[in-house]
Amino acid sequence: MRKGFIVFFLQGLLIVLSGCGASEGEHRPPETGFIGANHPVQESWSVRLALTESGSRKGVIEAGHGTEYRVNGGTEHHLDEGVKVTLFDQSGTPTTSIAAQKAVIHDNQDIEALGNVVIAARGGAVIRTEYAKRTALDRMIRSNRFVTITRPEETVRGEGFESDQNLKKFRIFKGSGEALLK
Repeated sequence: MRKGFIVFFLQGLLIVLSGCGASEGEHRPPETGFIGANHPVQESWSVRLALTESGSRKGVIEAGHGTEYRVNGGTEHHLDEGVKVTLFDQSGTPTTSIAAQKAVIHDNQDIEALGNVVIAARGGAVIRTEYAKRTALDRMIRSNRFVTITRPEETVRGEGFESDQNLKKFRIFKGSGEALLK
């Protein structure tokens, strides 16, 4: 009886151990066929992304929550729960910050900021709008929505604007404003 139990136990152990683990040559890609067009392929909390160009840091993006989507053969990162973008000049000095409720980061490093967008530059200029897009190719920030631009001695409002990312030169469309005259 005891001998039969030991043989049975060893056979069971052999079956269990032989079924554990994949063979060395077998590596399967993850199953993603169930992921639909409107479902994220990845989700993260306390997100921090770096924007780089030829190995040089051009910006940092932080958010409380982020999801990654596959879109038209590329990826989009959808960020929310407080988004903060910090852009740097060639020497690595922070020049401009963008805060928003949500943002979308595209493969080409274009950034769309949505909801209570506040853009502030080192020189004291502050732009407030509900939507802004920073394009990586020309490093310009644009919006087609109502915007208020405040600088130390003036406030300008209008419907749409474009500016360099340092907020030094800007163009406002359909504008009105206030200025302190001396």
